[in-house]
Amino acid sequence: RYEQREDFAVVMQPFFRNTLLPLDSTGKPDMSFFAADCIHLSVRGYAEMAMALWNNMLEPVGEKQTYNNFTHDRSKLRCPNPEKPFLSTRRNSGFGNSDLNLEETESSVPYWAVIVTAVAGVLAGSL
Repeated sequence: RYEQREDFAVVMQPFFRNTLLPLDSTGKPDMSFFAADCIHLSVRGYAEMAMALWNNMLEPVGEKQTYNNFTHDRSKLRCPNPEKPFLSTRRNSGFGNSDLNLEETESSVPYWAVIVTAVAGVLAGSL
């Protein structure tokens, strides 16, 4: 829809697509990344996601990282380089008006699986 515009772009940032649960030294989930409800992220978790999102916005379309490694390492935060001091879009990543393979960016989870999982969760929670 916005591909022809030069003043606006929508770009998918897939940094969370293949992210695995961070583990502690014993191999169990590292709860320091999660809030007390064990569902939402903690300040540490949000910091990791913010860094991954920022880095993803600087990566060219088609070369974006699809995972977050939860290393809690501030040195992995990237800065724009002098050759490309801007956020990456399809146009400035070299795709121009060509067709990008959108099948790679589609979710691999069918929509009905989300509905079934939500209903099962509600039923299990009510029991």
